[in-house]
Amino acid sequence: MVKDPVCGMNIEEEQAAGTCRYQGRTYYFCAPGCKREFEQEPEKYVHKLLNEIHVHNSNIQTKENQQ
Repeated sequence: MVKDPVCGMNIEEEQAAGTCRYQGRTYYFCAPGCKREFEQEPEKYVHKLLNEIHVHNSNIQTKENQQ
């Protein structure tokens, strides 16, 4: 399962409506419109994903520190 970087939908890689390679990584999309949006401003969506990962990892570390 992968996450569409534009809309946030979780999709199976093999069922993706499209893919795009950017900076050595493959991104998967639920619809052609999401792929088009990503291709117009890839940095915007890559930055958004990195922020989500950072927040998620910070939450995990906080929970581990509370135990």
